[in-house]
Amino acid sequence: MQKMTTDEWHSFVSAGTRSGKVATVGSDNTPMIAPVWFVLDGGDIAFTTGVKSAKARNLRRNPRASVCVADDIPPFSYVEIRGLATLSEDPDELIRIATLAAARYMGPDKAEEYGRRNSGPGVVLIRVRPEKVHALSGIAD
Repeated sequence: MQKMTTDEWHSFVSAGTRSGKVATVGSDNTPMIAPVWFVLDGGDIAFTTGVKSAKARNLRRNPRASVCVADDIPPFSYVEIRGLATLSEDPDELIRIATLAAARYMGPDKAEEYGRRNSGPGVVLIRVRPEKVHALSGIAD
């Protein structure tokens, strides 16, 4: 097992279609975790969600978040990113991030369609700026 460098974990979280698992804290202080399509944008983990979703509600109240991206194929690797989230409804940024994520997960031919669908009214952009990163590769080695 070895620690990943910043460049290594950036490549790892950006590879393929691994989803991110976003952990937030609910109003009753219980943890909540949900999968998201995301992109690494300027060093931030960026994704969209409904403005009324539990993720958005939780992060408005308490901006602390953790995002985990894992490889389930031996020898196994994962990255956990902890940081503070910001929420934005800027339409230009929403469509840009939603389209980048759609290209990653649905392919370039469906990027525009899914980008529009995932950035319209009632959607918010969430950015998690890494404050602490735990990144390990070759866990089973």
